[in-house]
Amino acid sequence: MELIRATGLTKTYGDSGKRVEVLKGIDLSIAKGETIAVVGASGAGKSTLLNILGALDRPTSGEVSFRGEPVFRCDDKRLAAFRNRHMGFVFQFHHLLPEFTALENVMLPALIGGEAPVIARERAERLLSEVGLASRLDHKPGELSGGEQQRAAIVRALVQSPEVVLADEPTGNLDTRTGEEVFNLLLELNRTMGTAMVIVTHNEGLASRLGRRLKMVDGRMLED
Repeated sequence: MELIRATGLTKTYGDSGKRVEVLKGIDLSIAKGETIAVVGASGAGKSTLLNILGALDRPTSGEVSFRGEPVFRCDDKRLAAFRNRHMGFVFQFHHLLPEFTALENVMLPALIGGEAPVIARERAERLLSEVGLASRLDHKPGELSGGEQQRAAIVRALVQSPEVVLADEPTGNLDTRTGEEVFNLLLELNRTMGTAMVIVTHNEGLASRLGRRLKMVDGRMLED
């Protein structure tokens, strides 16, 4: 089943005097439950593509459809609700709120989505326990290791049971062993939850373990 279809995506920054074309006509289809690696040199447009697929940014031209429905015909309020319900995001840096505990950070998307606090808490506790953080629920990010922070960030991305997780260099800030553990966790969650995953990575070894490998070169997409 096709979840996302991107057609003719372009993204240009700047005015007519100094325009930078970051994406140059990207076409892409993402199916339910599949795993995709996006590789390429820095500046090739990988992060920009992820931001548009996740409706964090609008394309200059082209369209993204989710389950056949155009995404960018929505206003900003509806786009925010769409992201909260259907998309999960994991970045190189965890972006956990430092004043909140791991449990509170994970609960936030569910609470923003209108979930009752008791239900949000129960789901967050269960997911954190499943990734080995049962004893760290009340610890703030500064009290967690890098790998623990990233595991909490992954759980936060999954707490709303999104159909798609978009991960931008999720292991890039970790040592090799911890990065491998985090990557294995993403693959295990894909297997058990059926969540489609699009992962930007410079690590060719990790990329080779995903179902598809897409290479971006100067704003264009090549598929291996």
